[in-house]
Amino acid sequence: MRRSYTARLILAFAAVGAGGALITALVVNIAFGDLLGGYLNQQQVARQDQIVSLLADSYARNGSWNTADLDNLAPSMLMNGAEISVEDVDGRSVWDVRTSPGQDGTGGMMGPGMMGGSALGPVQRQPIVVGGVTVGTAVIQLPAAASVPANAAFRDSVNLVLLVAGLAAALLAIGLGFVLARRATVPVRELTRRAEQLAAGDRSVRVEHRSGDEFGAMAEAFNSMADSIAEEDDLRRTFAADVAHELRTPLMILSSQLEAMEDGVVELGPGAVASLREEAQRMTRLVSDLEVLATADAAHFSLRREPTDLGEEVRAAVSEYRSLFEQKQLRLEVATAVTPIYGDPGRLRQIAGNLFSNALKFTPAGGKVRVSVTADSAHAILEVADSGAGIPEDEITHLFDRFFRGRAAAAAGSGIGLTVVRDLARAHGGDVRAANGATGGAVFRITLPLAGQKTANPGKVKRRAGVAGAMRPSEDASASVTAC
Repeated sequence: MRRSYTARLILAFAAVGAGGALITALVVNIAFGDLLGGYLNQQQVARQDQIVSLLADSYARNGSWNTADLDNLAPSMLMNGAEISVEDVDGRSVWDVRTSPGQDGTGGMMGPGMMGGSALGPVQRQPIVVGGVTVGTAVIQLPAAASVPANAAFRDSVNLVLLVAGLAAALLAIGLGFVLARRATVPVRELTRRAEQLAAGDRSVRVEHRSGDEFGAMAEAFNSMADSIAEEDDLRRTFAADVAHELRTPLMILSSQLEAMEDGVVELGPGAVASLREEAQRMTRLVSDLEVLATADAAHFSLRREPTDLGEEVRAAVSEYRSLFEQKQLRLEVATAVTPIYGDPGRLRQIAGNLFSNALKFTPAGGKVRVSVTADSAHAILEVADSGAGIPEDEITHLFDRFFRGRAAAAAGSGIGLTVVRDLARAHGGDVRAANGATGGAVFRITLPLAGQKTANPGKVKRRAGVAGAMRPSEDASASVTAC
């Protein structure tokens, strides 16, 4: 069962509020208890001093201990429910409040019962000094400060106030938590609704939340993802339409020629067979494009790395394509140096082959393609430059978009071959760049780390969701490349 995030926030606010109130109440109670205890102890000491002072005054007035005078003082000394007795300098009992006439039940205002039966504290013996001479000892036992009903009632009232304040704080925290949680989760609920609409197929949904916090960043990320999904859907539809169109043409030609042969309109001769083979090869190239696309859409490229020479692998790819360059009357210039790297030989030949296939499509007959392999202090560098028309400036930024087909592409390819080049280069820890040459044509530059250099990838590269990338207005991988 899914728990509501809003409910969790409300509970969190309530817990924080209640916990804060409880901690505050405990701290205040402890601090107040210490302060109240100190105050009551001071009051006890002051009361003892007052009693001793009254006893000393009585002795000074009478010149000796006068029990009648002490009985008259008893009510003022017993207002707090204390037990008091007086001893002379020899330790003999002179007077005791318990034997005072006022304690026979007729006075009604004397004695410990006055304080509601409060428990008495420890016995205190205080000297009675008159004129600098000790004339006796006052034995005083006052009620324990904590047991005095008034003091206990005051402490209880303070605790009650703290309890009520704590409960009020907890309720206020719950109320504020509910309001704040509802407001804080508005962007999340909106994002959830939009995501459900996007999952249901509505590619036009976007999140309108705008703020500089994490929710604003989440909304921007969602909108960017929705844009990528919508763009890739458009690209896929366009690609599917292009593939259907490209397959339909050779199939129609094959079907019509085979029907003509069946009807005897066309004889089965070398020319007819060559035409059929050309259309079959055209379909083979389209199927190869789809195979490369399936590879590119896989979760990762797996590389079987080993020490190898990039120059040697490029020369092997050149030998496979040399006849194609000759058929198109293109001059091929190759200059390679020994460049030891740690990579997958088959994938390296696939990189070179895809670049050669791209150059074949965009270099006019009689042109030139230059292939070079060099190295700097840390990288092996493969460059493929052609003498074609180059790349339109407004299309360079889209060269890495998968399925992208530029204005000059016509039906020359599916727009995925150089995407594979880029992903394979990155899987080897390198990268690829494309630009227009100084004298015209396009230049593709692959950089790979030399053997012994740290790579940015352990041998697998994950595909990003959304639109990936391609490097040229229109490129694909020929059948010989996908066989690598």
